[in-house]
Amino acid sequence: MNYNLVKAGLNLHAVLKNLEDIVEFDREMKELTSSWNTSIKFIVKRGPSATVKFSGGRCTVEPGIKGKASIVLWFLSPAHLNKMFDGTANPIPLKGFTKLGFLSKEFPKLTDRLSYYLKPDDKLMKDKNYLEMNTRLTLNTAAFAVPDIIDGDPVGKKISLKIPDGTVAMRILPSFHSVSITFSSGSAVAHKGDTDRPSAVMEMKNVALANGFLNGKSDAFTAIASGEVAIKGIIPMLDNMSLLLDRIQHYIS
Repeated sequence: MNYNLVKAGLNLHAVLKNLEDIVEFDREMKELTSSWNTSIKFIVKRGPSATVKFSGGRCTVEPGIKGKASIVLWFLSPAHLNKMFDGTANPIPLKGFTKLGFLSKEFPKLTDRLSYYLKPDDKLMKDKNYLEMNTRLTLNTAAFAVPDIIDGDPVGKKISLKIPDGTVAMRILPSFHSVSITFSSGSAVAHKGDTDRPSAVMEMKNVALANGFLNGKSDAFTAIASGEVAIKGIIPMLDNMSLLLDRIQHYIS
């Protein structure tokens, strides 16, 4: 197992994906990025890649490097990328030298806000808006980490082979946020939003309960027994998916 390779995939495909929601739901970041019209490719030698696009006041983050980009950032290895996410290294710009000011001054304001929301403390969590954003991003990160856990983590791969084809929906009630993970032949694809005919469903009663559950601060068995978390459908799918989610903490926290 290549620890840094798996972690790099999670950083690009699960953590960075949260920029979309920050631009959409954080008023200050929405205003900051409203006029941005640019795209950034993250390319890792012998590793994962992703493209971040800003256009029309929206942000999209997708795996891969299809299409043209205003800025291309190169990383010598998965470890190099991970160090950038840890704040101890910088990327190598291959394209976009005229936009170095944007990379050094404007874009970091958005990535700093990402770190802010993903690294809470007890004081911050008392704020309703912060709690909601942290919960939203935590659920996103969990869902979009699953495909990379399956692809790169040996334990995750074994677990995935026990999961039948179908879709798991994870919902935070009442209609706060949902994600779907579709499993097929030992691989997975994550999506934001619900699905019409899920094979299994996990519903969390409200944002506060979801936050405790997703961050491991509440006991899963107690939450399910009390009705704070409801599970429906093919229960073994949910059991094995939970084992996949447990693998995430070995790479990011």
